[in-house]
Amino acid sequence: GDPHVPAGPRRVRRQSAPGPRLGVLPVCSIHTNLSFSFHLPCPIGLGHSAELAFAMEPSDDVAVPGQPIVLGCRVEGTPPVRITWRKNGVELLESTHSTLLANGSLMIHHFRLDRGGSPSDEGDYECVAQNRFGLVVSRKARIQAATMSDFHVHPQATVGEEGGVARFQCQIHGLPKPLITWEKNRVPIDTDNERYTLLPKGVLQITGLRAEDSGVFHCVASNVASVRVSHGARLTVSGSGSGAYKEPMILVGPENLTLTVHQTAVLECVATGNPRPIVSWSRLDGRPIGVEGIQVLGTGNLIISDVTVQHSGIYVCAANKPGTRVRRTAQGRLVVQAPAEFVQHPQSISRPAGTTAMFTCQAQGEPPPHVTWLKNGQVLGPGGHVRLRNNNSTLTISGIGPEDEAIYQCVAENSAGSSQASARLTVLWAEGLPGPPLNVQAVSVSSTAVRVSWDEPLVNTKEIIGYVLHIRKAADPPELEYQEAVSKSTFQHLVSDLEPSTAYSFYVKAYTPRGASSASAPVLTSTLGEAPAPPPLSVRVLGSSSLQLRWELWPRLAQHEGGFKLFYRPASRASFTGPILLPATVSSYNLSQLEPAAVYEVKLLAYNQHGEGNATVRFVSLRGASERTALSPPCDCRKEESTNQTSTTGIVIGIHIGVTCIIFCVLFLLFGQRGRVLLCKDVENQLSPPQGPRSPRDPSILALNGAGRGERGRDKQRVEMKELEQLFPPAGAPGSSDPGDPALCEETQFSMLPLEGFSLLEEMMSEAKAPSAGPVAALPPQDVGPGLLSKGQAIRPPTAPAAQPARLGQ
Repeated sequence: GDPHVPAGPRRVRRQSAPGPRLGVLPVCSIHTNLSFSFHLPCPIGLGHSAELAFAMEPSDDVAVPGQPIVLGCRVEGTPPVRITWRKNGVELLESTHSTLLANGSLMIHHFRLDRGGSPSDEGDYECVAQNRFGLVVSRKARIQAATMSDFHVHPQATVGEEGGVARFQCQIHGLPKPLITWEKNRVPIDTDNERYTLLPKGVLQITGLRAEDSGVFHCVASNVASVRVSHGARLTVSGSGSGAYKEPMILVGPENLTLTVHQTAVLECVATGNPRPIVSWSRLDGRPIGVEGIQVLGTGNLIISDVTVQHSGIYVCAANKPGTRVRRTAQGRLVVQAPAEFVQHPQSISRPAGTTAMFTCQAQGEPPPHVTWLKNGQVLGPGGHVRLRNNNSTLTISGIGPEDEAIYQCVAENSAGSSQASARLTVLWAEGLPGPPLNVQAVSVSSTAVRVSWDEPLVNTKEIIGYVLHIRKAADPPELEYQEAVSKSTFQHLVSDLEPSTAYSFYVKAYTPRGASSASAPVLTSTLGEAPAPPPLSVRVLGSSSLQLRWELWPRLAQHEGGFKLFYRPASRASFTGPILLPATVSSYNLSQLEPAAVYEVKLLAYNQHGEGNATVRFVSLRGASERTALSPPCDCRKEESTNQTSTTGIVIGIHIGVTCIIFCVLFLLFGQRGRVLLCKDVENQLSPPQGPRSPRDPSILALNGAGRGERGRDKQRVEMKELEQLFPPAGAPGSSDPGDPALCEETQFSMLPLEGFSLLEEMMSEAKAPSAGPVAALPPQDVGPGLLSKGQAIRPPTAPAAQPARLGQ
């Protein structure tokens, strides 16, 4: 195969250009390191591994302009192995400027910078290895030129008192990082003097100042590129201090640092005061700093060598006045980054053709690394039969064929570095298998069914035992597909139970006892559309003349030019008001200015480009809301609770009065509403007349007949009477019809009976069924008082027809 292929972020496809490649050499696995990282060639054929892998990869480095540099690369694998190099994703060509060594390393004879139009050798380099099994690409190695800038911070003149503190600082950028030293009066300072503290970041601290410390100080920066000396800064030490008390003060606190693991963190803290403050360190999160690799330089600088990710955090420097709690603090954040490294490498696998192959690659680092997959050096993205999941840590290839046989690489990369790991996929293929089914076609026959047809393969058809049809939604990943099997003599199949207006993908395989054929070319088709289903509808009474309607949205409705239509009418009228057109994104609507105490019929349907769906119908009565407003004035429980608040006894009494008032209100509403029942005339003629006295306060109250004398079959009729009571107002109410109208009773098919009414109804009817029970008289609201009903008590019938209505709790 041709190795010049794009591989990873920031790689670009090589444009065709004249000239031979840099080199194509067999590589063995033995090498010897010499100066400049040269590698000696070794005999061919030693120590070969079956898998193509890197035994050495190029690493980041800093090159001196004009000097040679060698980028190491060593590969193991079945020979012959071909080695090439890429720079910034483009394959390097052979030239006199660079040479491919016998062991695969790259030597640049004279490192160049971009000056005067000549190309720079700075960039990202990759070693590319290829054999007959595939191609692998090494990690990126960033090569930069050694440089030294001018000082952008020079030390400044300082005046200090004897016994005080002086601090000088310089800053300069360079690659590699410059080594900073200091001179006093052009003589290197005495580093053995414990009063002198040199910090690697370019800071000189002098504590316990003395007169002999006066002089001119210079900062000296040096690396392989250059040596630079800063401007001079004079230190003047005045006479001894006054000895007066001075509050502790932090002159310089720790800076925010971002480092890579194994580097050294320097957290500076310079404090002054009289008496001399004590400097201490802590972490803001309360975790211990530890002792391993920790040291203190000077009077309070914290040094953490060989930092790890666990050292990340906010560090607090505190300057305390001795013997007191008076202190000052300063803080800085330390961020430690870790290059990407693998905790699980992908493993080489062998799979039969037509099955699924899966590679798993897990990497860690700080910040969390980004994972990219390569196939023979080319970036592999999701699509077709390739699926990436779990933040690209899992690569799944479904329905594999010979074209999928390759070396797959997992490349993990973050701002601190990159790593790569590779694995090989071998596709097992049996001889004599049939070819793929031909001329696969799919035709929609309804909103839920598609007919798929195909032709027999061209070769090796005698052993075919059947066909398998693979089905999935076009928008779903390959692992969500399902299969349906058909006989070998069938060349079409009706796929049912599909979703309307949905695109599906189909392909077919022929199966033999020795395995499956390769897959046919996939075909796409969409099912036909249909009118939407009835929307689930709920109705809530907001007041005596208003309702709130709520329903569930249909996600596909907005995509198919649809919406909702709303109709409503009083049940006593023949015509509806509507339609009210509502968009597909609306899921609620309020009806207002309705007739109080009326029963309303509400219809809601959804429509789209294919037509209107069936309507959802609801009946709801506004009578209850009207009666609660007109007949049940609210009681002011808070007024009674507000008495006797000046003593504990008064508070307790007030609570009991409030609870009693609430119970009274509930029972008043419960029995006051249940005490009024309206009968249709036809139903009333079939029932026994009321037995037992009615309360003179409410002539509309109906006494329930006992069921112990052959009337058990009328229980269902009594429940229906209760439902009618909820839906239809008594005669003479506004907007009501004649309660005895048989037509009205027969048309009523739906009712809404409040749940709280069932318990009382069941209890009263159970009493009516008792053999010795007489008629039960309903109670007027005035006879129900607070505290009359206790747990376990029931409604008792009167002992004689002439008795007064029984009371609860007697």
